[in-house]
Amino acid sequence: MEAKEQDVSLGANKFSERQPIGTAAQSQDRDYKEPPPAPLFEPRELKSWSFYRAGIAEFVATFLFLYITILTVMGVSTSNSKCSTVGIQGIAWAFGGMIFALVYCTAGISGGHINPAVTFGLFLARKLSLTRALFYIVMQCLGAICGAGVVKGFKKGLYMAKGGGANVVNLGYTKGDGLGAEIIGTFVLVYTVFSATDAKRNARDSHVPILAPLPIGFAVFLVHLATIPITGTGINPARSLGAAIIYNRDHAWDDHWIFWVGPFIGAALAAIYHQIVIRAIPFKSRT
Repeated sequence: MEAKEQDVSLGANKFSERQPIGTAAQSQDRDYKEPPPAPLFEPRELKSWSFYRAGIAEFVATFLFLYITILTVMGVSTSNSKCSTVGIQGIAWAFGGMIFALVYCTAGISGGHINPAVTFGLFLARKLSLTRALFYIVMQCLGAICGAGVVKGFKKGLYMAKGGGANVVNLGYTKGDGLGAEIIGTFVLVYTVFSATDAKRNARDSHVPILAPLPIGFAVFLVHLATIPITGTGINPARSLGAAIIYNRDHAWDDHWIFWVGPFIGAALAAIYHQIVIRAIPFKSRT
């Protein structure tokens, strides 16, 4: 009986009833130690099965991502009436929902990047080595090509007639408009990724790792709602490359550079903003 009462007492007093806020919360964060940056080159990774397993996970995730999303785009494009389909909102939900599901499934294996821009941003923040970043990007692009290829295999003529889900700058917008939309859209996504996966927040708030895929998927959804009318929404160079290669028409390649340059600039800006302004990591190293 005494042992039981002791357990209850320990359980009741293990955590405080109120979460500290303001300066009290900041004082707790002082015990947090910033993890060391990932090495630029890590040859030992090439001998590890976990390295290749992570690459395979990125390939499969990006394959599934392109398969579901491009198939959704084709369904909307082939309908005579937008009211009889899921419409733009449904396309946005397909992209955001798949990112939510796939990040949840692969985060513990590869980090759930599924996007070269995300990988690039995390590399700039020294969250992974150059070796792993390049491997991820290659596997993401291969997965995207295969995913779009399967969709084309269902009905080639219809796929080619309806644009194949390839990203282009739509009529009424300039290339500068398209580039700006891709930069800002990718900034929103990668900034959300940094915030949702921040190790410091994970250490302080136990619910953050569980909820991380939700804001990331929701960010993808919102960006698609805003920019589908402008560029069809890239914010993912692998997604744009896979659709462009399988569709393979001149007008799809004319604007293709926008869907690499824009996302990489947006990812770099998000990495700089989060690491320098929000986390102030360069300044902490001096203290």
